[in-house]
Amino acid sequence: MIKVTDSVSTSANRFDFSKLESVMEIPNLLAVQLDSFRDFLQLDIDPEKRQRKGLQAVFQDIFPISDARGNFSLEFVSYKVGAPKYTVNECQERDLTYAVPLKATLRLIVWDNSGDGEKQTKMKNVIEQEVYLGELPFITDGGTFVINGAERVIVSQLHRSPGVFFDEEIHPNGKRLFSARIIPYRGSWVEFSLDINDIMYVHIDRRRKIPVTILLRALGYVSDPEILDLFYTIKEVKLTKNASARDEDLVGRILARDIINKADGEIVGEANSDITEDIITEAREAGVRELAILDKARGVQDTDVMVKTLRKDRSKSQEEALAKIYNLLRPGDPPSAETTKG
Repeated sequence: MIKVTDSVSTSANRFDFSKLESVMEIPNLLAVQLDSFRDFLQLDIDPEKRQRKGLQAVFQDIFPISDARGNFSLEFVSYKVGAPKYTVNECQERDLTYAVPLKATLRLIVWDNSGDGEKQTKMKNVIEQEVYLGELPFITDGGTFVINGAERVIVSQLHRSPGVFFDEEIHPNGKRLFSARIIPYRGSWVEFSLDINDIMYVHIDRRRKIPVTILLRALGYVSDPEILDLFYTIKEVKLTKNASARDEDLVGRILARDIINKADGEIVGEANSDITEDIITEAREAGVRELAILDKARGVQDTDVMVKTLRKDRSKSQEEALAKIYNLLRPGDPPSAETTKG
């Protein structure tokens, strides 16, 4: 097994011509880099006794992995690194990366879920195998890395801190367009943005944008009234038996819920649609005496962003919304009820 060297070679003879004696010994200035890389790999520790840090923590955070139906699970057992194929000098001469092969022992468990449909805990088969994962850049005795033949002290990497970030840009016509980005520690990036038409879209992993209401339906807010109730206060308005001057105030307002004719179940007016004189007349004829309309936006200035976004969204069920998101993230893979929810 390859190991991280504690210090550099001191085979060269050094002569001291100074008149003052040394107050203290010069410490090993490479200890920080070498000790840090040693803690990252923990190669000198038994695999079963490794602490949850460094590469060990990465594997333990990702595994186990299970399929949507619970028939298979892939567990992490241990990892090890092999010897480098080329020396440091050979990598510098051939413009290669000084690296070691990284291998992990994984355990595939096949579960017996047959029977009454409930998931069982009985193992049907277990396969344990060592898998080659790739080449891992390895530190040299001098505390450096050789990447594509070039010796570097630090391998630069741009890492965006997790959190929620808000941004604003000005459209050429002068309109302010807002956006928000959610960056998790691990997982998909989610970005929300407004376009010039006041429609809110969401990007998942920087894929093609979709109306944000599709994401809300996938999360369980299926109907238009449910979504409208999240962002607006609802006002109940009495509807007189005969036409009155108050009808003019209702024309142009937005319905918060469907108007249904109880006699035949026909929908007179759909939620999120503008109220017209014809809708008011049909509602009276259907015996409706109260209308639910949108009043004000919750927590923000009055806006019709969600109203316009819902009108852009053509999905009507949670299954349809999940399928659209699944096809967006995994194109070509046919969706099913189990895989989309997984």
